Amino acid sequence: MPVRRLPGSGRGRRRILLGSALGGLVVAGALTGCGNGSGQNSPSEPSASGMPNASSFSGTPPSAMASSASAAVSSARASASAAASSASARASEFEASVDAESQRRSAAAEKELKNVKGRGNALSEVAMTGMPRAQTGGVLAVMVTITNKTRSEASYAVQVDFKNAAGKVVETRFVGAERLQAGKKEQPIAFSHQPPEPKLTPVLAKAQRY
Repeated sequence: MPVRRLPGSGRGRRRILLGSALGGLVVAGALTGCGNGSGQNSPSEPSASGMPNASSFSGTPPSAMASSASAAVSSARASASAAASSASARASEFEASVDAESQRRSAAAEKELKNVKGRGNALSEVAMTGMPRAQTGGVLAVMVTITNKTRSEASYAVQVDFKNAAGKVVETRFVGAERLQAGKKEQPIAFSHQPPEPKLTPVLAKAQRY
């Protein structure tokens, strides 16, 4: 049976092929127009190799971050060293100020107590209060409160022993008050010259009124 050809069927197929080719050219031109004038990729688009464009990133590079961390560590070490030096200086200043004020009285109290038998006659007129190390620059110190409970003027000599955990006297300090009026009080400070460790306990050993 003979095959019948539709009129114009050849021309229709040619039009379809021609339209497809033109469409492909239009798409290719549009893709080419998406690039910048220099032919390089936009910062927000992947590069030709498929790797991100480094120019689109922000932040601190790893090398700079490492330098910053190193600087922070150095700064922290310097601050700690300065704090330790400052504490040592405060302790020295505190001790020097107390020594300058009480050195003569301390020597007089020590001399007076050499001939005292027992614990003395003024224990009830003397009390001790520990001082915060933050206030004394790290020095172990106690405030000795001497109150003249008599009706006449009197002088006082006080001995403070610093004992270790075993009860052994490691250090002895002397403070005093001279010509203290009746009913009045003075508060000299007894401080230890020993290091912070091992810890010591201050004990009122003697108190003499003379």
